[in-house]
Amino acid sequence: MTDSTALYDIPGPHARRRHLLYGLASTVVILALAAWILYLLFANDQFTATKWSPFLYEGIQRLLLEGLGNTLKAFAYAAVLSLVLGAVLATGRLSEHRVLRWTATVLVEFFRAMPVLVMIFFIFVALQVQALPALVAGLTLYNGSVLAEVFRTGIHAVARGQGEAAYALGMRKTQVMTYVLVPQAVRAMLPAIISQLVVALKDTSLGFLITYEEFLHAGKLIASNLDYDLPFIPVVLVISPIYIGMCMLLSWFATWVARRERRNPKTKAVDVGPAEPETPLPGPR
Repeated sequence: MTDSTALYDIPGPHARRRHLLYGLASTVVILALAAWILYLLFANDQFTATKWSPFLYEGIQRLLLEGLGNTLKAFAYAAVLSLVLGAVLATGRLSEHRVLRWTATVLVEFFRAMPVLVMIFFIFVALQVQALPALVAGLTLYNGSVLAEVFRTGIHAVARGQGEAAYALGMRKTQVMTYVLVPQAVRAMLPAIISQLVVALKDTSLGFLITYEEFLHAGKLIASNLDYDLPFIPVVLVISPIYIGMCMLLSWFATWVARRERRNPKTKAVDVGPAEPETPLPGPR
């Protein structure tokens, strides 16, 4: 008998052969597309030594490294502050006090609907804030409001009986959230959290619009140098894989954390004492 899952049956020999053919055909199409793009790049002289020579200079390499460091610094600040703000707003949305709940709801909906670039420009231009704090503040407000909904949805995704059982044991709401609901919700929320952090990492590139010297800003300075025949495509081919690699590394880290959580659950065996003789109850038998 063929094994099956809750969603679909395990494919048989014909289905596996068909899936293999689909995979091979897709691979051929992707390789052909990549070959066509490379042909166009070579045909347009995008791999000439003149356009790639800037990357051989130590000053250009230092400029790129400093820009990459500034990008990672802005992302680190924005990631930590977004998680904190998301937790605070989610707590407000889950509050039993109507004033706190509605205030948090208004803030979440407002910052989620506001384009992140508009917030960054408003903070930078109208409030006269420096480039790095303006970029971090805009990313924090947007991503924090999105993460607040992720946290709230994750808490609600936990089976209702878990919280009811904890309350029945006499736990307070803070204890129920800290020891029962949040630990179970984290595993379900982790993919969405990492996805939003990847968005924050990519949005750090908006900093070049407010003259923050991040990675994309460094690439723009190199590409706009007329002495090197406008090497726009080489700069893109250098910067894009690094952005993609950082996002993939972040996703890999999330996968590693999830696997470690599954292998090492935060539960310990409780030592059970030996059985004692039954204590006789007072009164007639």
